[in-house]
Amino acid sequence: MSNPASSPTARFVGRARELAALEAAWRARAGAFVPIYGRRRVGKSELIRRFVADKPAIYHVGNQAPAGLQIQEFLTQAARVLAEPLLAQSTITDWRQALEAVDDRWKGPGKLVVVLDEFQWTAGASPELPSLLQEIWDRRWQHGRVMLILCGSFVGFMEREVLGARSPLFGRRTAQIHLAPFGFREAAAFHPRWSRVDQARLWFLVGGVPAYLRAFDPDASIEQGLAAALLSEMAPLHREPEFLLREELRDVAGYQAVLYAVAAGAGTPREIAVVAGLPERGLHYHLDQLIQLGYIARRRPLTAATARRPTRAGLRFVLDDALLRTWFRFVYHQRSEIARLGPTAALAQLVRPHLDSFYGAGFERLAREALPLLWDAEGIAGPGHVGEYWSKHVQIDVVGVRGDGWIDLGECKWGAIGSSAGLTAELDGKIARYPNAGNATIERRLFVRTRPRGTQPRAGGTRWHTLDELYGDG
Repeated sequence: MSNPASSPTARFVGRARELAALEAAWRARAGAFVPIYGRRRVGKSELIRRFVADKPAIYHVGNQAPAGLQIQEFLTQAARVLAEPLLAQSTITDWRQALEAVDDRWKGPGKLVVVLDEFQWTAGASPELPSLLQEIWDRRWQHGRVMLILCGSFVGFMEREVLGARSPLFGRRTAQIHLAPFGFREAAAFHPRWSRVDQARLWFLVGGVPAYLRAFDPDASIEQGLAAALLSEMAPLHREPEFLLREELRDVAGYQAVLYAVAAGAGTPREIAVVAGLPERGLHYHLDQLIQLGYIARRRPLTAATARRPTRAGLRFVLDDALLRTWFRFVYHQRSEIARLGPTAALAQLVRPHLDSFYGAGFERLAREALPLLWDAEGIAGPGHVGEYWSKHVQIDVVGVRGDGWIDLGECKWGAIGSSAGLTAELDGKIARYPNAGNATIERRLFVRTRPRGTQPRAGGTRWHTLDELYGDG
């Protein structure tokens, strides 16, 4: 059977675990119901298309059209896959009849995959759809005829309306996939010929979102890619954050103001309200929406006590999306100047002077992501909590509260190191100001791009970790 969901795509990278989980669900004797969710552009649809490429699959992408039009689109897809042309000409106008018509006409062998992508839009036009899917799952599909995939980009909606305890579909999923952006090690596979330094720089700039990684030409330099992919008015990422916000939100200007404030360093609601020019009283709604979309995250200073019981003390909001950090730092407030200068001159005058400090902050995030990987390599038992610590007196880049009772405290240095002894002394001074109420044993770690000549990987009770080691090369 021909599959309308399959199409030629760029080289598929990664997602081996997710594909294996989907294949296992497909091969199981019983029916399969797999919600797949995650932020936009993370590769959910590409993953599904890869999975169904050799399978009979009805693939419907939800939109903001009226329910009747979406049902007709669904039936047109079904007509092609099931070789039932009359389905496309039917007068069916409700989802119950459409789903039952598909089920009646599916004769096998094996499972039919039914994919409802961008499910939040389909369900928005047809609020009864989750209940209808629950009914047909209970009566028919759970017995092995169908594999149902509900896919959505609005994480809060999927967790509430599909996975949540109040959803009609609660308790019926046979698996679930929360698709996250690639970690820094996996993201490197998009540019395998680049140096580790350049692979890291790209991850600092755009994170692990496949569409953004592919926007950078593997045959160009990082700075050439930055100019071509982000600073040119016709570049694929030049207005990407605006498109993302318009697809999901109203009052785009208000949300942009909040994101700009957070990118500029405002962390508390009061600080954000001042910079954004919005009333603090209504700010929580903007923040909650941006958190649900995965663009902003809450952070707290990490100690053994806050790992056990998070509190509001020290709570800050941070941009949790790399492209948004880059765009609001270098593009948002300078668009007129970028247009006047052109991408090459804008890179030289507006961006390059600030890149090293921007990369330094990115390296801190990379080190925090790498710490659990180091624990695995060192045979340290989990689970653990990873974060950072700040107070009026000290800022510690990497904190790891370990499952074995130890606490890792680390300092990151992306730039040149003037003195290894000086860097070690700086870390020791910060450790002295860290609140270690339980008197846990402290593991000292220094994260550097390259280790100073003559410095051992473990010297004087301090572990040194190079960028190559964080990527698993050492």
